[in-house]
Amino acid sequence: MSVNSNTVNTVLGPVPAGELGVVSVHEALLSVLPGAEHAFDITLDRAEIFETLAGKLRDFRAHGGGTVVDSTGMFHGRDVRLYEALSRSTGVHIVASTGQGPEELLGGYFLTPQTNPPTPWPAEKFAGLFTQEITEGMVVPRVERRGLAGLVTTAVSRAGMTATDESLLRGAARTALATGTAVSFRFGADAVRELDVVLDENLPADRVAVGGLDRKDAVAAGAPEQIVARGAYAVLDHVGTDDAEHLADTERAALVAGLVRAGHADRILLSVGATGVAKGHPANDLPYSHLLTAFVPLLKAHGVGEDDVRRIIEANPRHLLAVR
Repeated sequence: MSVNSNTVNTVLGPVPAGELGVVSVHEALLSVLPGAEHAFDITLDRAEIFETLAGKLRDFRAHGGGTVVDSTGMFHGRDVRLYEALSRSTGVHIVASTGQGPEELLGGYFLTPQTNPPTPWPAEKFAGLFTQEITEGMVVPRVERRGLAGLVTTAVSRAGMTATDESLLRGAARTALATGTAVSFRFGADAVRELDVVLDENLPADRVAVGGLDRKDAVAAGAPEQIVARGAYAVLDHVGTDDAEHLADTERAALVAGLVRAGHADRILLSVGATGVAKGHPANDLPYSHLLTAFVPLLKAHGVGEDDVRRIIEANPRHLLAVR
């Protein structure tokens, strides 16, 4: 399998970046908490899952959406065959991701020391695992490889970056350098320090998206402003969520408007962080279309012009996801 510059790896093959349309960059389609697939009280009815996800994707498309990025990584329910069928059926481009993390959600094999004396999995070992999924195809466990991953994704532990988290970040960065794809990670406790780990691998900042930056603690620390100042993308990926941990949409829109006024419209990304179907954990069951039906009008009410809105929801994700 091969890719060309200025294309994006979707589950149905490389697509010209200009054809993505509106992109929601941090979503989940089928999300399974590792181990839940073995639980006696959890059902995985593929037909039911397909119909639920197809309905949500069609709704997204009906409201102007073009592409959904499944940012869950390798072992959290990713089902490449299902995503192929969904994309064909709904006309929505689906970009699937490789990667793992944070440490607490890794399977035992990936936490088993591979060296003597014991140390976490080295970055190069993670990089090899992730790179194969971009150059050879994503693993359908013990069956085959199908489709190229279009993004490397990971997450850092909320309590603070562990040695394994650092290996994951460095492995993701090395994968991106080797393949021309981008890195997206959800920050843990210190977004700027974690970004610096990725940049220490000599990955250009415009190949990195930092998620979770609409958390109240991130905003209080000035993280969104510091991330865009370094040239990386700030991802506000809980659009529609209004709880004790995250900004409300009015506050989120004000943050976007402030970043735009400061000249950073080209470094903002948005997503609902919705879960299409969740097994073994609570779902964020907001529609993917909430970004377009509710938040875009709110941005405009806060003074963000049409050109900047289109830059944020179309041009920026296109630039991030294009293989180069």
